[in-house]
Amino acid sequence: MKTIETTAVIGEDRILQVQLPPDITPAPHQVAVVIDEPAAATSKSLDDFPTIDVGPWPAGLSLRREEIYGDDGR
Repeated sequence: MKTIETTAVIGEDRILQVQLPPDITPAPHQVAVVIDEPAAATSKSLDDFPTIDVGPWPAGLSLRREEIYGDDGR
């Protein structure tokens, strides 16, 4: 089994021609073509995400584990 990696430019006709090295024997071969499409450019930033303002935290709010879960630890 041989792996040949190269970069190809696909034209408008969508035809890909490959020149193989001379050590490949003329015979039926199984060939895999993997198209790694470029990632779509995104212009989103964290400022674009929706937010919900619920106001300030309550005075005296405690997020200690003991107060959230109680004595049994759950």
